Amino acid sequence: MKKFTFLTLAIFALFTLTGCDAIGTIFKAGMWWAFFLIGAVIAVIIWLFTRGKN
Repeated sequence: MKKFTFLTLAIFALFTLTGCDAIGTIFKAGMWWAFFLIGAVIAVIIWLFTRGKN
């Protein structure tokens, strides 16, 4: 069932997005995930440093 859902989504994306739009969407999603992960790592590092001083 999971493969069927992914296959349906992939076919829908192929018919609705052109090549450049698909690549642009992938890079935009990747950029936002990178911002989120970098922020999370910085927050964990700050939390570790402030926890160690107590």
